[in-house]
Amino acid sequence: MYFDLNVSSITVAILFIFVAYYVGVKKQTWILKGFNQARIRDKDKLAEIAGFFFLNSGFFLLLNGIIHIPYQDSFTPSIILAYGVCTIIYVHKTLVE
Repeated sequence: MYFDLNVSSITVAILFIFVAYYVGVKKQTWILKGFNQARIRDKDKLAEIAGFFFLNSGFFLLLNGIIHIPYQDSFTPSIILAYGVCTIIYVHKTLVE
């Protein structure tokens, strides 16, 4: 484990954190294109869950861009993808009519 700056990972992390701010705090759910907005029961809850997902993923990518751990290039995208799929399944089970 050593420190190494990965600019592309840091750039994506900052993008994720900005999206987390706009979705989670400003409640801009139109950014989330994977959901039929008319079928969502509670858009505030959707914004909170999606903002939390983007914030966690952004911090994880930021750490990934600063600290180099062996095999992280294959581990990080897999974890974020699995976390995203679990978030989508949870939203569809609880918030979609």
